[in-house]
Amino acid sequence: MRKLSVEEMGRLTVEEFKGSEKFPFVIILDNIRSLNNVGSFFRTADAFRAQKIILCGYTQQPPHREITRSALGAELSVTWEKERQTVDAVKKLKTRGYHVWCVEQAEGSVLLQNFAPEPGSPYAFVFGNEVEGVADEVIAASDGCLEIPQFGTKHSFNVSVSAGIVLWEFVRKNLT
Repeated sequence: MRKLSVEEMGRLTVEEFKGSEKFPFVIILDNIRSLNNVGSFFRTADAFRAQKIILCGYTQQPPHREITRSALGAELSVTWEKERQTVDAVKKLKTRGYHVWCVEQAEGSVLLQNFAPEPGSPYAFVFGNEVEGVADEVIAASDGCLEIPQFGTKHSFNVSVSAGIVLWEFVRKNLT
């Protein structure tokens, strides 16, 4: 066994990516403070062909050296927009028919393995601040909360790790 070269992986160019069909989901970042996390979201959004990322509140936007460091160029392929208030982004997407789910430990949350997205329906996933999580007003405006099961002593994953887990599960369920 050997590692594949980049050329052997057959990845899309930025232009091909921009013109490619995307999975029906949007990522909403609710006041993410770490620029490395923001960059990681771009990289994950590229890997799973997200429709776009919405950067809300004080979440920084490209171009920024710290975002580029972890995004590795994905900030050039993934569509993004800036929105002052996260709750406004949620409301706009809901009027366009999106199902909006926060990734948060909350009363009545749905465990990720039990989440059954409607095939072909558009979704938005809200990821919250590294310390405070998703704001209460955003949770109230959403359709529900998804919770990733955990079995250790810590109460949460890093927010960008959570994105990889949740988005892979969504894409996996859309592939079948």
